[in-house]
Amino acid sequence: MNIASILGSAGTVIGLIRAVPQLVRLLRAREAYGVSLDSAATSSIVSFGWAAYGLLTDQVYVSFATGSSGLIFAIITFFALRFGRNLKEFRVAPFWFVVLLLSGMLFGKNGLGIMLPISVLAANIPQLWVAYKEGNLTDLSLGTWVLSITDGLVWGIYSIIQHDISIMIFGFFQLITSGSIVSLKLLHRSKEKSLSSSTPCKE
Repeated sequence: MNIASILGSAGTVIGLIRAVPQLVRLLRAREAYGVSLDSAATSSIVSFGWAAYGLLTDQVYVSFATGSSGLIFAIITFFALRFGRNLKEFRVAPFWFVVLLLSGMLFGKNGLGIMLPISVLAANIPQLWVAYKEGNLTDLSLGTWVLSITDGLVWGIYSIIQHDISIMIFGFFQLITSGSIVSLKLLHRSKEKSLSSSTPCKE
């Protein structure tokens, strides 16, 4: 097994599990504070787009990992809606679905290869905005976004070995945006701890 295969296998595992912590957190809390509905839906669409790209370019690891991730993000979208998010939050997802569909239909793997690296911004920026804007990030899973950082690193190294510029750009954007979301979550957690420690105990 060569290095590319090892990285592909690692990326597949991360793709399978990276959205699971967020799904588990939603199901346990039965609330969705701090979770971007638009980001979850766009992530699902983008993941299925990468699955198609993987099939078109004979990269089975990419296809299997991202297809699995897309399914889980679709389930997260459903439960986020059920647990309090609003349909009005859908802004990027419908537009990006049309963009990727037309890119694939008109230009095949080349069209997807151009649009998919940019798609990680479309998928992650709504969550970055919600994490910045909302005061309550209780139900935003730190685990999912730490895994997303790892996802960006693994596929970034994989892309260098495979000389795939599309996956390389994806890895970079995934790393930067996911890192920013993790930073905001940790900052929010730190503020919560400071507030709780400064609140006097009632006798």
